[in-house]
Amino acid sequence: MPMNPTTPSLPPGLPNSGFFQELALRAKLVLRLMGDRRVNFLAKVLPVGAIAYFLIPDLAIGPLDDAAILWLVAYLFVELCPDEVVAEHVRRLRNLPPISADKPDDDELVIEGEFYPRDPSS
Repeated sequence: MPMNPTTPSLPPGLPNSGFFQELALRAKLVLRLMGDRRVNFLAKVLPVGAIAYFLIPDLAIGPLDDAAILWLVAYLFVELCPDEVVAEHVRRLRNLPPISADKPDDDELVIEGEFYPRDPSS
């Protein structure tokens, strides 16, 4: 699934970031998004359900299925959150400067006008 080009993608991150740094970033991102009022309440049910599933003992394969469920839920939760909210939190977590809200769009750079040819004799 292609990401919105304005959203800093996960997991590539910083050039020297490794698996565990990206895992920590993902966990921090989920925690921040859980506390953000702009994220839908129903989307916040996913991480809570995953934690409950993780804590309830089951008779399945073992820790691998729990880890897979946690990863899947974290991925789905971030994908269900608004792109601009995710981008804002990712930029803050990576200590990147915020995107300026005053930056004009491409449509604002167009100046409309009318052209009237001048008489060369005057």
